[in-house]
Amino acid sequence: MLTLQGLRQQLGPCMGAHAWILGLSGGLDSMALLDALTQLRQQQSIPPFSAIHVHHGLSAEADAWAQFCADECAARGVPLAVVHVQLPAGASVENAAREARYAAFASALSPGAVLLLAHHADDQLETLLFRMLRGTGLRGLAGIPQQRQMAEGWLFRPMLSWSRAQLRQWAQTQGLRWIDDPANQDARFARTALRHQLLPMLRQHWPAADQSLLRLAAHASEANELLDERAEQDLATVATPLTDAWLAGWPSLDVDALLGLSPARQRNLLRYWLAAQGALLPVTRRLDAWLSQLAAAEDGQPQLDLDDYRLYRSSGRIWFIPGAWPSSGTPEPLSGHSVQWLLAGNGCLRLSALPAGEGAWRIAYRLGGEQIRLPGRGTQSVKHLLQQAQIPAWLRPCVPLLYCGNELVSVAGRWNAEVALMDAVQSGFTVSWEPVSD
Repeated sequence: MLTLQGLRQQLGPCMGAHAWILGLSGGLDSMALLDALTQLRQQQSIPPFSAIHVHHGLSAEADAWAQFCADECAARGVPLAVVHVQLPAGASVENAAREARYAAFASALSPGAVLLLAHHADDQLETLLFRMLRGTGLRGLAGIPQQRQMAEGWLFRPMLSWSRAQLRQWAQTQGLRWIDDPANQDARFARTALRHQLLPMLRQHWPAADQSLLRLAAHASEANELLDERAEQDLATVATPLTDAWLAGWPSLDVDALLGLSPARQRNLLRYWLAAQGALLPVTRRLDAWLSQLAAAEDGQPQLDLDDYRLYRSSGRIWFIPGAWPSSGTPEPLSGHSVQWLLAGNGCLRLSALPAGEGAWRIAYRLGGEQIRLPGRGTQSVKHLLQQAQIPAWLRPCVPLLYCGNELVSVAGRWNAEVALMDAVQSGFTVSWEPVSD
């Protein structure tokens, strides 16, 4: 059964946080954790904690559930925030509710705060079975992690060591009240079917099924740690840093170094690297298809488009590009301010006073055939300048070109025209372009 001493031991890793926030649905699990935390607070010093209830609006009882949570928190002197969310039409109810709930949790976390969730051992089993039936990889076999980073804080699950039956025994012993959501009995939902149909059948025929599955999750977790260590070692040789100011801030990998690894290590490294960028991983068949394109053509520029980002091969690197990065810049007047944020979202220009010139100053972007007359080098093609500097193809359409009238005066401050010189060696102005890669 759940004990205060056992809970205190489980909470050890997050005792140094400045605040805890309990995700409170009002169900058995979260009410048991709310009551145990309240009692623990009376016995010893723990971080101050509050609760958050997410109002999905899916049930006619949703308002009553929110009020129940408010009453129970008030009786214990625990501050409660009720957050209303709206689910997108046409989405899977289970997935949409979960995404909205976790988005609300993340927005409530201040830097360094810890979100406590009351997932237990049965939740772990259901998650493991659910993922196995969907053909999960080794990382999915590890089940629910006890802790992970969330927004600017952390998510922590202190009750994974106890089963639902043990939490129910605690709740009944303490005389607790809780909400029974009818959806938890609706077999149309995948998790509910696992809980009430598949798991009881497994336990009937294999009495040790719970222990065996949890042991599998522990083995998978350990294997994942070893794979992450291997990926860290590979990353040190593949993610060689760049010194170019335009490129250094973009996550990238050396293509030749990546292709020098075995296919298994390539996939392991990419999964690790993408997870570090906070990106959802592509399904295996799409990742494998893209990797095969990388190996097939040295000069090719295969691109993998996903909802929130793109992977792009160019200039000997694989680039991680957020989906919001524009495909090209937007022409606009040059304001003359010391800092000008560009309309398309492709960074900012920093410049000093502009020299006198005939015509209005403006910012344009490549259409093809642009040339600039450089000091001591004569007329140069902008296309060739960018190629020689190994500026990746996806970035070139976003490089701002500064014109005075019809004269190209500067390629984003990197190449300034002869006409911009004050004397033989000094430019009449300074300009620099800072792409935004965050």
